[in-house]
Amino acid sequence: MKWNLRLVAAQRGIWKATDLQRRFAEHGLVISAGKMSGLWSKTPASLKLEDLDVICQVLDCEVGELLEPEAPRVPAPRRPDSGRETAAGVAE
Repeated sequence: MKWNLRLVAAQRGIWKATDLQRRFAEHGLVISAGKMSGLWSKTPASLKLEDLDVICQVLDCEVGELLEPEAPRVPAPRRPDSGRETAAGVAE
């Protein structure tokens, strides 16, 4: 998932994490400076649904504006080991 908090905030004229932190507090969501910095600058590993609800309320947005699906990451195909042979003398 792609976390778009900064983009959504900027679209609403909020350019500083501290301004958004203050607005959250006004709506009952008190966030430490460290946690706010993490929400502002990177995708959170976890987020309470209650907190997400307040964030959406403060920014007057839908969850889909904050969380955007990304294409799944597909691992690179494995290369077969060359040089190893089976008991029959055939390379695996």
